[in-house]
Amino acid sequence: MSTLEACELAAIAAPDRPSAAAGPPKFDPNDPFRRALRAKVDQYFAGAGFGPRDSREMYVKSALVLGALGTSYALLVFAAANWWLAVPLAVLLGLSVAAAGFNVQHDGAHHAYSERRWINRLAATSLDLLGASSYIWARKHNSIHHSYTNIAGQDDDINVGSLGRLSPSQRRLPLHRFQHLYLWVLYGFLAIKWHLVDDFRDLIASRIGQHRFPRPRGRDLAVLIGGKATFFTLAFGLPLLLHPWWVVLFFYGVVSFVEGFVLSVVFQMAHCVEEAEFPLPRPSTGRMDTPWAEHQVETTVNFAPRNRLLFWCIGGLNFQIEHHLFPQICHVHYPALAPLVEQTCRQFGLRYAVNPTFRAGLASHYRWLRRMGRPAAEAGSPVDMASRGSVMEERRPCAAT
Repeated sequence: MSTLEACELAAIAAPDRPSAAAGPPKFDPNDPFRRALRAKVDQYFAGAGFGPRDSREMYVKSALVLGALGTSYALLVFAAANWWLAVPLAVLLGLSVAAAGFNVQHDGAHHAYSERRWINRLAATSLDLLGASSYIWARKHNSIHHSYTNIAGQDDDINVGSLGRLSPSQRRLPLHRFQHLYLWVLYGFLAIKWHLVDDFRDLIASRIGQHRFPRPRGRDLAVLIGGKATFFTLAFGLPLLLHPWWVVLFFYGVVSFVEGFVLSVVFQMAHCVEEAEFPLPRPSTGRMDTPWAEHQVETTVNFAPRNRLLFWCIGGLNFQIEHHLFPQICHVHYPALAPLVEQTCRQFGLRYAVNPTFRAGLASHYRWLRRMGRPAAEAGSPVDMASRGSVMEERRPCAAT
């Protein structure tokens, strides 16, 4: 059983709590939507002649992505003699690192890459070579984000501290009035913060938000330490043998800024947009009003489903609904599963939200940031509830895949 499945079952099976603050929210175990959808997906693979993992396309794609990463790094460190060559190579390296994370690491961490455990683990630990801990990421992303998507106080991915307000339930500060302008710049610092602060902080605290996790030991600890050491050697040690320190720091900043901006924007377009919901558990019981699978549909939004280049580059994460419902299926299958998911959503009266283009997704995130920064969206006030309702009423019908 995967970490995600164990966490999901624990959330469903645990008894009611007296309040939401007493522990993670619980989902209704009766989930007919999930059962119906899983039956359709199982039937699809039974008749397709191939399985949900170990796709030849995925292996070829991984080789291309990792090849681009290695080539751009080698050219930047060893060959680029002028700034007008180095800057484009640094941008390409940042994009390649993000692509490796989206495609290779992400599927491996979800056990969606292969039927073989060691291949999934190898793909997942590529994140350690890219500067972040795969051990901590699995707890933060697989266990917490995928189980409690968009639930304020639970999903740490929608918590950016005092610098931003992404959920109606979060406290509004005066500076948030301008967050639709300045957060785009701060997104670029995600990777730097991840490399230098977040993993060490979470490791020392043994906690992500209000969720505790066991500190890594044995092989997991060796991978974490070895990965950090290898990354810092590649990012700083080796380049410092060939270039001045200020040049190394500058291009580390360029590469990491590009990587962080891309990672942040892709996530935000899937969850922090006008079409997404931000439900909370009932205070009296700590239970959610919908089963887990329905919750994933309500809190997740697809974007640019017909953009094949985008799909290829970001590991199919523009089909975010399919990913949240079936994280252990390789992303190359998401376009084929999307019609089945949409059909089942219609059958159960669920809204299958899609922003038809990349630009539409960006615009929706921008509008959501601006709405969350306005005083009228104060959390917990009657005005906030009216504002949130108006969001629902003003939403335009989304294009279907």
